[in-house]
This record gives sequence, structure tokens and C-alpha cells, in this order.
Amino acid sequence: MAAKFELIKKFILDNIESGEWQENALVPSENKLAEDFSVSRMTARRALEELSQQGILNRTKGSGTYVASLKAQGSMFEIRDIADEIKERGHEYNAVQIELDEIEAIAPIAIALGVEIGEQVYHSVIVHNDNGKPVQVEERFVNRTLAPEYIQQDFNTVSPHEYLSRVAPLTEARHTIEAVSPTAQVCEWLQLYNEEPCLQLIRRTSSKQGVVCFARIIYPGSSYRLGGQLTFGKKNR
Repeated sequence: MAAKFELIKKFILDNIESGEWQENALVPSENKLAEDFSVSRMTARRALEELSQQGILNRTKGSGTYVASLKAQGSMFEIRDIADEIKERGHEYNAVQIELDEIEAIAPIAIALGVEIGEQVYHSVIVHNDNGKPVQVEERFVNRTLAPEYIQQDFNTVSPHEYLSRVAPLTEARHTIEAVSPTAQVCEWLQLYNEEPCLQLIRRTSSKQGVVCFARIIYPGSSYRLGGQLTFGKKNR
């Protein structure tokens, strides 16, 4: 049997998914949820806080808890697997592997990966889907030395993030974010029938052995957003 706080989360998600609670709608208070589900206020608070951390709810001290923007949200400061993010929203995740091959590194890719120009690197293009809707195109260039079996994986069933986290645990990441106009190919992959600005995340990740991966990740601007939360200690205030 599911934990009580999970039942409360499901209740909230079901109301949002059904359209009963629209964007910016006020969600029942901790006290009301605790009473309705016969649980402690702490249990109700846990449900609300976890959904807030996932970007599904917005909590405002002294005002209440509201349904956040209905755009899907991904992590900006935290490196997470998009498969996990989608599943945490109670949605179905699947991926389509478009390309998986070996290419010669041109100058920008070679510099990013710290390899010689013309050296062979692995290359993949994956489209990630949320409830059957494309929400991310992920293109990766991978250092063969640090992830030698990358090209043998089936990324329809395992995400590149999951595989790379296992064989070359992340120790450092650098990224930049910008608005871009998608190419015709990206529009096709994301099913964008009217060209619109997209969010492009460029990320380089390293393990203790060196730079593992250089990735270009593109999100449709009209249905996705990136967010994060920073917590400061007293000395930072």
C-alpha cells in the first residue's frame, strides 16, 4: 500500500492532470489535506513540499500553495536524468534513439572533450518523450576512452545519463543556456509545426579521469522551462 503522503501527491496530480485545478489555482492547505486524509500535518506538508521541489506547485509563505505553470520543468542547477523528472511528475517516459554512431571530432567538439582534432568520438541523438510528447532533443559527443561501450547501448531502454553515471560518475559540470531558433530537423523531432524559439542547454561533464561528454540539449520554448533553487546559509545573507 502506498504511503499516505504519496496518496496526497497522487490526489493533487490527478486534479491537475484532469484540468480540475488550473495554473495558479489555490491548493488545499496542509490542515485541510491532513484532515481529509486522516494524517498528520507533517505528512501533508511533505507531499506539498515534494511537489514544490519538482516545480509542480508554488508555495508562498503567508499566502498558500498554488498550481505552478503547466509548462514541464527541468533542473538547471542539478544534473538529473530527464527520465526520472518525467516519472516523478506521474507521467510516462519513453525515448527514441535517432542516431548512435562514431564520428571524427571537429575542432569545437575536440576542444570540448579534450581530444585531438579528427579523433574518433561517439555521437548520439535521442528524443525524450513525456506522455508521448517530445520534450527534449539530446545530442551527445562522448569520449570513447572513458565510456568505451557507449556505442553498444540501446538508448530506447536506458538513458545516456543513466549509463554514463554508472561507468563514469560525474564530478564536475559546466553549462550555458540560450534561446535559439530550431533547425527544420529539430522542428521535426520535437513536432513543432510552427517554428518557435527553443531553449538550448550546452553542457560539458567530467569524471575524475577527464571530460566524458559534451551535450547539446534542446527544449521547446512554449512547453518547457528550466528552474532551480539555491539555499543560502546565514553567512551568505
